[in-house]
Amino acid sequence: MKKLLFIIIGALALGAVFTAAGAAAKTEKNLTERPDLERIRAEVLDPKSPYYYPKLMERYEKNETVMNLQDYRHLYYGYLFQEDFNPYRHSEASTKNESLYYKNGHTRAELDSIITYAKEALADNPFDLTQMNFLIYALRARGKVNLANIWQYRLNHLLEAIVSSGTGADKENAWYVINPRHEYNIINFQNAVVKDQQYEDPYYDRMEVEKKSGKEHATYYFNIRNLLEEYYRKFPDKQ
Repeated sequence: MKKLLFIIIGALALGAVFTAAGAAAKTEKNLTERPDLERIRAEVLDPKSPYYYPKLMERYEKNETVMNLQDYRHLYYGYLFQEDFNPYRHSEASTKNESLYYKNGHTRAELDSIITYAKEALADNPFDLTQMNFLIYALRARGKVNLANIWQYRLNHLLEAIVSSGTGADKENAWYVINPRHEYNIINFQNAVVKDQQYEDPYYDRMEVEKKSGKEHATYYFNIRNLLEEYYRKFPDKQ
């Protein structure tokens, strides 16, 4: 799984910032704060708001590099309130790509398949961070550096949006995620692995983490209240 951390990302102190080779992201300092999800809901659903979700997604898809951290926070957390939101949806393309990606070495044809599957998965779930990682790897391997950099920029800023929600150090400062898989993305992109995961009432995931060197251990907390509320609102039979 040596390619798992193809994107080299580091977490820095309280206002954690993710960087990666080829990324053009600039971090806005002192914006680490718990997301006001009621305000975000109102703004992304308001056609008069600069954060109205269809317009925000249009800017994202046009690869606007002027989108700032607040834009990305509204983009990421605003997805909670879109009709197609389902944090437990997993596409067939994602499953196929995971099997292919973890092979040792890839032919040009296999790299092209990774790109195709990743794009299909992202069309179904625009914030599948794992598939973004796969896509960036395959694009770079095929020499499509400019396109890889665009996806790198998107991934960096989405990760920034998550880590700007807290420090992850305790429940009070837990990171907010809209998909449980993003918990593992945050950990893996720090060159670490999850050794144990436990759900703690009323709505937290506690992750026991070990750095790849095996010499450093940490505990991180993720707040999953809002993803659960939205999921059960849409799928009450799953409660």
